[in-house]
Amino acid sequence: MKNELPLNIRSHTVLLLADKAIYWPQQKALLIADAHFGKAAAYRALGQPVPQGTTSQNLQRLNALLSAYPSEQLIFLGDFLHAPKSHAPATLAALRHWRAQHQSMKCILVRGNHDKNAGDPPADLNIETVGEPYLMGDFALQHIPAPHPTHHVIAGHIHPTFRLLGKGRQRLILPCFHHQEGMTLLPSFGDFTGGFVLENKAGDFICVTDGECVWSVPHNQKRINNEAFNI
Repeated sequence: MKNELPLNIRSHTVLLLADKAIYWPQQKALLIADAHFGKAAAYRALGQPVPQGTTSQNLQRLNALLSAYPSEQLIFLGDFLHAPKSHAPATLAALRHWRAQHQSMKCILVRGNHDKNAGDPPADLNIETVGEPYLMGDFALQHIPAPHPTHHVIAGHIHPTFRLLGKGRQRLILPCFHHQEGMTLLPSFGDFTGGFVLENKAGDFICVTDGECVWSVPHNQKRINNEAFNI
């Protein structure tokens, strides 16, 4: 059990990280999808009783990744902010504090569907915003997982998860990376985002994560032993 798993795509090796991100060593780039910063704030503005501090917790996780993997650029694959009400003072203050810690790092946001509604990040966060696809080497970095005619797509949007079965009718749904010919999907980086359960089809490569370790799931396998996955 490891906190990273190498994946070869064309002439590149990327690392699938247990904390729901991809590290691309050749480019010294960290890729995350669907952070949905400020989602809890947006829900609280609507009167929903949801927990506080999710943005700060997610930024702490991001800091830990940036400390562990030397990065010159951080690329958000869509849905940086969740909604217009995510521009809450506390959310923006946390983001500005985080950005001040990484002033020299290049940050790029590939706009997703929520970004179109929430609006671009404030200018003082110094995050370059681009449309999709953002072509980088052999990769088409996107939010929506639509095929690209010439580049391998790395995207998010659907918040992929996978259902594992244990003894005694135990079930566990975990975030997962989903790789297939021409496309690789990241799990949602944000903790308060939900997910879409995928099937393990022929030709797929699925890796699940519990936030600390990442495992590949053999094709057509759903049932695992309790000891391996602690369920």
